[in-house]
Amino acid sequence: MKTKSLILLLSIFSIAYANAWERVPVWPKGKMPNSQEHQIAAMTDEVKQEGFKADKHRVAYLEWGDKPAKEVDNDACMILISGGSYQNCCDVGLIKMWREKLTELGFQTVNFVYRTPRPVGLPIYQTAWEDGQRAVRMVRNEAAKRGYDPEKIGVISMSAGSHLALMLATSSQTPAYEKIDKLDDVPCHINWAVVNAPAYVTTDAETGTPAIRDGYGVDVKISNAFKFDEKTCPMTLQHGGTDPYSPNGSTLVYRKLREMKIPAELHLYPNKGHGAFGFERTVEFMRQMGYMGELDEDKEEVLMERFASDDARADRIIQDVWPEGKTPDFQEQQCKPYIEWHMPKNLKTKGIQIIYSGGGYNHNNPDAFEVAPIRRYLNEQGITVVTLKYRTPRPSKESGLAKHTTAWQDLQRTIRLVRSQAEKYGLDPNKIGIMGSSAGGHLTLMGVTSSRHQSYLPIDNIDKLPCNVQWGVGVYPAYALTDGHDMYNTTGGNADSAALVPDFSFDLDTAPMFMIHGDADPWAAMNSVKVWEKMRSMGIQCELHTLALQKHCFQMAASPGTGAYNYVNLIAEYIKGRLKME
Repeated sequence: MKTKSLILLLSIFSIAYANAWERVPVWPKGKMPNSQEHQIAAMTDEVKQEGFKADKHRVAYLEWGDKPAKEVDNDACMILISGGSYQNCCDVGLIKMWREKLTELGFQTVNFVYRTPRPVGLPIYQTAWEDGQRAVRMVRNEAAKRGYDPEKIGVISMSAGSHLALMLATSSQTPAYEKIDKLDDVPCHINWAVVNAPAYVTTDAETGTPAIRDGYGVDVKISNAFKFDEKTCPMTLQHGGTDPYSPNGSTLVYRKLREMKIPAELHLYPNKGHGAFGFERTVEFMRQMGYMGELDEDKEEVLMERFASDDARADRIIQDVWPEGKTPDFQEQQCKPYIEWHMPKNLKTKGIQIIYSGGGYNHNNPDAFEVAPIRRYLNEQGITVVTLKYRTPRPSKESGLAKHTTAWQDLQRTIRLVRSQAEKYGLDPNKIGIMGSSAGGHLTLMGVTSSRHQSYLPIDNIDKLPCNVQWGVGVYPAYALTDGHDMYNTTGGNADSAALVPDFSFDLDTAPMFMIHGDADPWAAMNSVKVWEKMRSMGIQCELHTLALQKHCFQMAASPGTGAYNYVNLIAEYIKGRLKME
């Protein structure tokens, strides 16, 4: 019995010791700048403990996590930063989750606890920023001792902590405090940032409130607190679409990073409020950027080979889009448009997904990599897919028609055809989505935003049906901005003059969208971002993902574990969500 008791005590002691992470004060005694009597440095769970003494918790500190296992160690360190409105450090659960998951992924972690509540007579972030610059210097100075690269230091953050992360990421060349010792000669830049739901980013919120005008307005800009200096680092920004700490702050930061040619990602989640979402995207970003070890191009997998089987398809039905002799604006040089119904063996929803490819409106292929893999995967999920071969190449110059006019006519007719036949196949005529890539992404925007805009005269009763859809999926949509209406985006879509083209009506039947885009795409990611901003201003919640370092057609071959590899699953999850499928 005594032996068992001893073993139990040793076990309890071991657990307590394992969780007693090393704490190191950021400032030497008596050297902390702008010390204010009302401020403390403690996580809220500790503050709530019985016997908490504020006077023992005045100095910001670092709390070092466990060293990662040797077999996964990636020679990098992640600084964890809680939010709390600069009033406290409240994200206890997030810090725990980040510490556990990042350690498993091979990162040394360190929780950074800064001074709160807000200082008096100073900017709301000032004392935290001072603490932050000093903390980064300490982390860099500890690299050799703790076994990581001093130039592989990242931060992961939430809310006000993300405002602080942006200060560290964009403004390291501006001293937050006067030098106090030799440690302050160590650089305080970070190497990457994972920024969740950053607060106070826009000028209508920089005094420490939710965005007064929701981040919109010709006079609403990025706060001047962020300097975007030469040490500004790559980052991923993740934000909920209904967050009162406006997601427009994240889109504006993303645009600024693009202007500076700094690789970045932007992940926006529809109907999500203030919170940290998509940790999987964080991991994909860090893997793509090489922070978890360099990617091996020889291990990239070809998309068409990953999804090569039609075994989940029960039937295939081919139909012409137009009755003989009834094709509007017929062009002799164009291909004949047709649709194919791909019925799943195990139907799980009455919804229908229409898919078509890109090709610059010069060609399109419903059996190529932009269509076949996602079609096969959706069939596996029990979803009916209709593929479209629309008319290409472009209408002749002599016709006076825009590059997309005949394709748009084909798409409107296709939606009506599908709607007219849905019930015959046991499907719902009011659960139809469309999806296209590149020029097909532009075509999707036409279908999503302009269904009340007639593209041809009715030819039969089918054309009495509406051609609106319930959702759209745009994969690297091209030609959406005025700096690239017929070619590459000449300014990257970043200039104020790069506005949405007048092709899109954004009428009252405009549907929500999912958009995904390579950050390095010459048909710029800002095509998708500015559509997202427009939709949000209309009260329409869309999902958006941009992928660092990825160009056009990023999915053809991709490394496992990256966003380019997982894009099929992302799209399928969105569609299943629209259809309320498990």
